[in-house]
Amino acid sequence: MTISFDNALGIHERALVFRGQRAAVLANNVANAETPNYKARDLDFSATLEAQQTGAGTGFATSTTHAHHISTEGFLDQAAGLRFRIPSQPALDGNTVDSELEQSAFAKNAIELQASFTFLNSKFSGLMTALKGQ
Repeated sequence: MTISFDNALGIHERALVFRGQRAAVLANNVANAETPNYKARDLDFSATLEAQQTGAGTGFATSTTHAHHISTEGFLDQAAGLRFRIPSQPALDGNTVDSELEQSAFAKNAIELQASFTFLNSKFSGLMTALKGQ
């Protein structure tokens, strides 16, 4: 009998990957808080979840037409959910990053990432207990 990790873990494994990718996007926003004309971005969980469930992917296909082209494989898989953030008060230089909003979103995402990790850890512990027969 084989164990299907997709069935055992469900969507929680992909949620952990999403939280990690969102942390990178939010950190990029914080790093560019003083960059003129930088537009803040965020990952939309519902759009990403829908794309994962329907298999829609990024919404456009890419292909390499030359041997020296860079492969798109491994880049942000949830690009379907990558959106520009609507600013509440854009700066005069065109920057739309709100530092306080970005920091609170980053902190909330870190808590959610830890919760996803804890949930997956308990799932693996349950699987290990089942394999040991205890």
